[in-house]
Amino acid sequence: MSKWRLVKDDYRVLELTPEEDAKRMNGMKPLKPDEKIDVEEILKGLENYYPRSRGWHWRDNRNKPVKMGSFEYYEMSDPLGNSQPLPAAESFKNIDPQPAAVITTEIASGRFEDDIRRMRMAAWHGADHLMVIRTAGQSHMDGLMEGTPQGTGGNPITRKHLRAQRKAIDLIEDEVGRPINYHSYISGVAGPEVAVLFTEEGISGAHQDPQYNVLYRNINMIRSFVDAGEAKAIMTYAGIAQIDGAHNANATAIEAWKVMPELMVQHGINTMYSVKAGMKPSNICLSTVPPTAPPAPKIRLDLPYAVALRDFFSDYKLRAQQNTKYMKASTREATVTHVIDLMISELTSVDIQSTITPDEGRNVPWHIYNMEAIDTAKQTYAGLDGATQLIGLKRDEEPLKSMVRELKERAVLYLEEIIEVGGYFNAVEQGFFVDSAMYPERNNDGIAREVDGGVGAGTVFERDKSYFAPVTGHFGYNNVAQYDPNAVDNPSSLIGGCTFEKPEMINYIDELDDTDNVHLRLKDTEKYRNSTLLKPEMEWAADGVIMINMFLPTDERTAEFAAIEIGRKLGLEEVECINKEIMQISEGTRVEIKGRVPFDIDISKLVIPPKPDIMSDEELRAEIKANPMTIVAGTVGEDEHSVGLREIIDIKHGGIEGYGIKCHYLGTSVPPEKLVDAAIEVNADGILASTIISHDDIHYKNMKKINDIAIEKGIRDKITILSGGTQVSNELAVESGMDAGFGRGSKGVHVATKLVKNRRKIQDRKK
Repeated sequence: MSKWRLVKDDYRVLELTPEEDAKRMNGMKPLKPDEKIDVEEILKGLENYYPRSRGWHWRDNRNKPVKMGSFEYYEMSDPLGNSQPLPAAESFKNIDPQPAAVITTEIASGRFEDDIRRMRMAAWHGADHLMVIRTAGQSHMDGLMEGTPQGTGGNPITRKHLRAQRKAIDLIEDEVGRPINYHSYISGVAGPEVAVLFTEEGISGAHQDPQYNVLYRNINMIRSFVDAGEAKAIMTYAGIAQIDGAHNANATAIEAWKVMPELMVQHGINTMYSVKAGMKPSNICLSTVPPTAPPAPKIRLDLPYAVALRDFFSDYKLRAQQNTKYMKASTREATVTHVIDLMISELTSVDIQSTITPDEGRNVPWHIYNMEAIDTAKQTYAGLDGATQLIGLKRDEEPLKSMVRELKERAVLYLEEIIEVGGYFNAVEQGFFVDSAMYPERNNDGIAREVDGGVGAGTVFERDKSYFAPVTGHFGYNNVAQYDPNAVDNPSSLIGGCTFEKPEMINYIDELDDTDNVHLRLKDTEKYRNSTLLKPEMEWAADGVIMINMFLPTDERTAEFAAIEIGRKLGLEEVECINKEIMQISEGTRVEIKGRVPFDIDISKLVIPPKPDIMSDEELRAEIKANPMTIVAGTVGEDEHSVGLREIIDIKHGGIEGYGIKCHYLGTSVPPEKLVDAAIEVNADGILASTIISHDDIHYKNMKKINDIAIEKGIRDKITILSGGTQVSNELAVESGMDAGFGRGSKGVHVATKLVKNRRKIQDRKK
């Protein structure tokens, strides 16, 4: 096999011949943006697949000026080759600036084949850290699992699962033009074995923290730290970036904002242990979680903590995410908290930005919210670009100076007391950690573990003096020199290499479960993948899940069950309430429900109107020059909105004036009769009626009035009447008497084309 080539930092790629790569990928062709990814093809030949890259990749050209469209950015990274820009980018030549920070999304539907499709969507939106959550059970497994048992909220990690997704990521990387980090967990009593598996299968990042095992999984302390040493040594060899688990104190403390000193101590313990195990500080990432959420005074509490972390851990990377402890099921609430967290991230220059979504509150991972959270991060970072050049932290001024210093002092005192009581193990036995008071105060409600208790107790034995293991990436004393002094740094060379160097040595196992495996799941959805049948989905292929948002003018509990009944009467199955918010205790409640549709749609039988045929700028200008055109325009009824219509008209916005059309703008709140009278007065070819307000369908009622008045005054068959607005549907506009309706996203060229083509029809009728 070709050798690994170091690209930068610890990121390595294999220099493969075309023949080697074709065999590795089982001959799969590159992805085409307008074609779906073929999961069944990815599953073929997995026994011959091995990863083409190892190690963590930081974004290229971070924090370097870049010109995009009309703007210059200061804190971005290289753009993607293929991407999905933000919705507003349509007005900015579809530029898609990519932040300097790596963007994380958590993907954990429990079906790895469906997550592959979500990974592709996430990468197009800008995520390059795909984190696959595993079930809690992995922490208690005493070895590797093979096969593909389906998880809930995550998967027990299997080689097939990892290999299929890593293979898909290879294709996705080429499509978007950026390396993508693939991540999971190295935890539990199977930690070292999982670290080996991850190295073999090209995992780029992993959570690894022996304290997490001890405090939150009750794994024996000694076993956890010995296993962590081995796992960290293997991760160091593979260049796997490490994220710690200190942030879990946020989720388990009664008042999360009071554990900030402890979080810094936990960070310190794991980072130093990792360095002692050989890991580079540049590959050690502190998983920081701002401890609060509004309505708490979030900035005042969280910003000093973020600054203190940057001061204490300046040599390490910071990975920021939201605190899910306070998260409910409201998308608005989650997004507001996310944006405030992103502002703190911007001010403290985090390296990895996680994107927690409302799924955490609903415990249902849905495609759309992964993408929305990624877009929230991308949009916020783009909007804040250069902000630190205009505003700065008052680090040396009060009160920030004292607040940061106080947190540091509390953390130092905390660590000193751990040393005084005899070290970490004794401190855990005495319940030091996750106490809900801010140190040095204590409520004596911390998590306590016994040094000789927990999962895996009594399973650690001292190595014999002659111990030798001919494997790569081993931790601790290995006695290699007695066999060959030249093999000290590469023990596996004594046996011709191990699975890290020779993937052909790996014993690949496919499916072991006859009733729960990917092939059966794909068979169940085959008709939706290989036919014209279509079904909505939120999580898994053709799951049929839809969400409905409604307001009910009643109290919260009544609204919840009334909404469920509405869902059932609409024909939905398995209806559940997923969110409810009181608007006023007696006046009404907003309710969101989900349910499954019991039918599918045959897209081959859909009647889909053809896309409008848009004339070129040159054609339009030539037509208007040869046959001058005049129109009258105004915002109709009692509507005071003007911006949208001005953009359709004005030459500076690419409006119809740019084609030579003469426009008589009548302003806002124009009565329907005045529009028609003005058209008669100037002998206009067309009327443009803008209408934004849609209460009681007033926009369609005004359209009908314009049509009726034009008929009454004898000009309807001689003139083109068009309406437009954000709530305008072309079909309903035509039903109301218009020649066409233009909704959100319409441009001057669309309106000009309709005016020209409709005038031709009128002239043809006269002939």
